[in-house]
Amino acid sequence: MLQTSTITDIRTRISAIRPAGTDVSILSLPCPEIAAAARPGNFVNIKINAADQPLLRRPFCIHNVEGDTIDVMVKNVGRGTSLLCEASCGESLLVLGPLGNSFSTGTGDFDTALCVSGGIGTAPMRFLETTLASEGIAFHHLVGGRSHADLLTSGLSNVSTATDDGSEGFRGNVVELLETHLAEQNAAGRVKVFACGPNPMLKALARFCRDRAIACELSLESIMGCGVGICYGCMVELSNADGQKESILLCREGPVIDGERFTA
Repeated sequence: MLQTSTITDIRTRISAIRPAGTDVSILSLPCPEIAAAARPGNFVNIKINAADQPLLRRPFCIHNVEGDTIDVMVKNVGRGTSLLCEASCGESLLVLGPLGNSFSTGTGDFDTALCVSGGIGTAPMRFLETTLASEGIAFHHLVGGRSHADLLTSGLSNVSTATDDGSEGFRGNVVELLETHLAEQNAAGRVKVFACGPNPMLKALARFCRDRAIACELSLESIMGCGVGICYGCMVELSNADGQKESILLCREGPVIDGERFTA
């Protein structure tokens, strides 16, 4: 899990906006310095407008990188994200990044990546997919949601889906889908799980992987006002190597963590 070293604060303008699902949009932002340094799992902190409200920046996983442009996936859930989803091309934003650490891909200790996500947790998976493909690593996406309307698979390939109500794909949650997938594939080769989604899903997934000795990395979400460890707004509690609880600042030691630390 590599830590970002080059961070820049860029004034840019939205170059494209496209829908990706119910109340979800993908924004394209020309940010050459950020795009050049970004790795899958990194995030950016965006100042939405010049007004005092909303005062704090909002964190977003880097959804994809193409040339000098980064994409972010935004779900309309509050004041800040509403302004972004309702923005127009050409609007000016301040973008700080790339921030945080990244998924560990080119390590040579696995043959197949299983990319597990739920809801807006698919946000970092497009960038992860393109990186895995460029490194010649096989991958398979397992995407979960409560119903068909909650599945976000824009830009992803080699996808299996799970819905709680059975409206698309496997009937059940995405961890159950993973269990079925591993059984059907007979766990051939060395497998590693990369995941992002709501905390209850990630905790269940981490326990599942720990019990089966499957390597697992999780991208966690938290409020991040500054993104660089100054505001202390993103403190989360994890387990250390001795099984004891410890608090970390997710923006500095994450957002990607070893699943072993999130199983309690």
